[in-house]
Amino acid sequence: MTQTDSGVGSKPMRLRLRNHQSPGDIVMLTAAVRDLHRAWRDRFITDVDTSCPDLWRYNPHVTTLSPRARAVRTIECQYPLVHQSNRFPGHFLHGFADFLAAELGVQIPVSDFRGDIHLTPAERNSQSPLAHLLGVDAPFWILAAGGKFDFTIKWWSPSRYQAVVDHFRGRITFVQVGESGHFHPPLRGVLDWRGRTSLRDLVLLVHHAAGVVCPVTALMHLAAAVPVTTAAPSNRPCVVIAGGREPVTWEAYPGHQFIHTIGALPCCLGGGCWRSRTLPLGDGDEKDAPGQCCIDVVDALPRCMDLISAAEVIRRIELYLAGGVCRPLTAAEHNRARPSLRRSDREEMMRWLGN
Repeated sequence: MTQTDSGVGSKPMRLRLRNHQSPGDIVMLTAAVRDLHRAWRDRFITDVDTSCPDLWRYNPHVTTLSPRARAVRTIECQYPLVHQSNRFPGHFLHGFADFLAAELGVQIPVSDFRGDIHLTPAERNSQSPLAHLLGVDAPFWILAAGGKFDFTIKWWSPSRYQAVVDHFRGRITFVQVGESGHFHPPLRGVLDWRGRTSLRDLVLLVHHAAGVVCPVTALMHLAAAVPVTTAAPSNRPCVVIAGGREPVTWEAYPGHQFIHTIGALPCCLGGGCWRSRTLPLGDGDEKDAPGQCCIDVVDALPRCMDLISAAEVIRRIELYLAGGVCRPLTAAEHNRARPSLRRSDREEMMRWLGN
């Protein structure tokens, strides 16, 4: 947050936008704030109260409003448009913008096909983690091989993630990430940074990444929203293992390989099923209810996810390499990376993060 306002003599409407959902939702809210200010540059002063302050750092559209500021309107931000997502051909980016437009009585056109994450010049010019670890600026991909327990229906098979990693051994270095307390089974042959990065650290990691592999999660939204390095293409490669839960139009980004099975099964024939869990967990959560659980489970996977093979994910990554959007490791880079892939890299990683 780069500005302050005491509430004295200001003519624009003061807003405090609140939302305490998951990071992916907050990335979408950053886009709505951007588009509100692009459309109505001098009409609003906007503060935010969200679960992810790291996603708002250095955002020029956000002003810290003093508790003494007069006439601040607090809005609990929602995206009810999601309930029309199987019928209305709109993206998640439209969700908060559509809601705020109705609340404020203005039009808020979506102006960019990505969230709005800002980096300082120092962050943009920072050294990549592999350059720090290996002494060479080698490309790497970020891999998230799990997810939260509230939406287990998004999980894919750990053994298939491992097959992807094994296929690209010597050609791609994968950095495995995942929040502590969530389900992120360890993989072999990766740089293991699970539970070791703050959200801002993850933003910087994405900034330097050549590509991303993940299910439908915040990481795919960051892959689109975080600025690329000067040497990278404008759209960061991202392979999303999506299945049949969410409509393609609601989630997919240009330049991403969004692997879905919408229309391939009766349960997602006309769009995403929007269910939460593959099987009940018995934790008392309402997401264990029959209407929230998958109705077609194969070997502990939703059938829509089981239909996606490791070979298909490999093929989508290979497309980026074959097309020249990103490059594989050289033999010399791989040889430098191998020791870090065999041992714990925690000490070196912490030095890169500056902790």
